[in-house]
Amino acid sequence: MTGIIQFSTPPNTMKPIGPYSHIAKVGHFITIGAVAGVDPVTGRLAGPNAAAQTLQILDSFEIMLSSVGSDLSHVIHINVFLKDMRDFEEMNTAYVSKMGARKPARTAIAVVDLPKSGALLTMNLTAVSEG
Repeated sequence: MTGIIQFSTPPNTMKPIGPYSHIAKVGHFITIGAVAGVDPVTGRLAGPNAAAQTLQILDSFEIMLSSVGSDLSHVIHINVFLKDMRDFEEMNTAYVSKMGARKPARTAIAVVDLPKSGALLTMNLTAVSEG
């Protein structure tokens, strides 16, 4: 793969909580680092449950992918990092409500903690741009 790596964090997405950009893109390959379900307007978690946080994450992914010429239909793989696997079904229900029939490869992993205080889950993804 050749090309210059472009790093970005588009407006209308949560501010990174560390020294990183949300998006890295080289050629048609896109990776988005782990994102929590944070409302970019308030800076607070989108809700107290896995469903609300999942929907916010996927909304953020839509904005991020659009900023680099892609969308959810071009997602190759999503990692889900859950603090509690008992939230797995609630996350899945919200996930399907947003992703519809799209079923990219996905991995779900239980984690001890997450950097964003109060977050129940984070997700990251790999995708390709259109064209």
